[in-house]
Amino acid sequence: MSIFFEKPFLIAEIGVNYYDIAIEKNISNMDAAKLMIKEAKYAGADGVKFQSYKADTLASKNSPAYWDMNEEPTSSQHELFKKFDTFEKEDYKELSSFCKNIGITFLSTPFDFDSIDYLEDMMDVYKISSSDLTNTPFIKEIAKKQKPIILSTGASTIEEIETAITTIENEGNNKIGIMHCVLSYPTNYEDVNLLMIKNLKELFPNYDIGFSDHTKPDKSMLVLTTAYFYGANLIEKHFTLDKTLKGNDHYHAMDPVDIRKFKDNISLIKKINGQYMKEPLKCEEEARKQARRSIVASRNIAIGEVITEDMLVFKRPGIGISPHKLSFILGKEVKIAIKEDDLLKRDMLK
Repeated sequence: MSIFFEKPFLIAEIGVNYYDIAIEKNISNMDAAKLMIKEAKYAGADGVKFQSYKADTLASKNSPAYWDMNEEPTSSQHELFKKFDTFEKEDYKELSSFCKNIGITFLSTPFDFDSIDYLEDMMDVYKISSSDLTNTPFIKEIAKKQKPIILSTGASTIEEIETAITTIENEGNNKIGIMHCVLSYPTNYEDVNLLMIKNLKELFPNYDIGFSDHTKPDKSMLVLTTAYFYGANLIEKHFTLDKTLKGNDHYHAMDPVDIRKFKDNISLIKKINGQYMKEPLKCEEEARKQARRSIVASRNIAIGEVITEDMLVFKRPGIGISPHKLSFILGKEVKIAIKEDDLLKRDMLK
């Protein structure tokens, strides 16, 4: 079943990028987060998403990095997450209210059981990270909330996805969106495998299928646009106000300009798709008459002559007798004089 009315539903994942924006602009983390929400909204995003976690409950101190160290030099997951875990329940509540006031959907991915509970009253939809796809007890607890769930499937097998879906359904919840995702930061274009979106649509026809993107934005936003073209109704991509910032998720994030490009692409696709049934269109009416051909006299034809094929040619406009009616014209006797280049008409013939 469909989770969102808008298709595609574009989620700008702010994540924890507001920390770096706050430093760059010399403002508070909260002001930076709100600024990013506003910029995402004005650019055309349908939702914004944060990440609710505490480093101590997310990663052990021995967890190594798995990202591009040239872009983010922090060598430990725990060390990186510790930089960005100061927001508490009240902070997310303030952000949720702010989103509601300006008319954009608020989401935040929970990464522990506490955040599952305190986010419940702030969100209409839960997002489960690819990293928690096999965290069955965690998925079960989210499913119990009976709210729609967006499930990212990075680095997963079909069996693992099916297990996660079954876990959700066993709690009486069938409001699920399934996201194709590649857990590689950034994802190389040759690794993005957008055809997997079509595979997921075939395997899970009853659910919304989406795409969570970790590629560096291309200049025309063709990756996201192609994902939509292949059937992704939910689109999620990291969001920043400055793609040149070092660290974390800025280097593979979209900015407001990218959002506008994507939304423009979608508007054009919807406009050019048009109707399904093939038939002449209103805009073709004049061309249908003027650009088609009619049966035309190739020479002067006198009264009483019998029409033969050598007397005829086929020329524009198409307002006379169509060439496909030729067999009905041949052998007919002419009852009024016909001049060369005249369009033949039925009242000219006996």
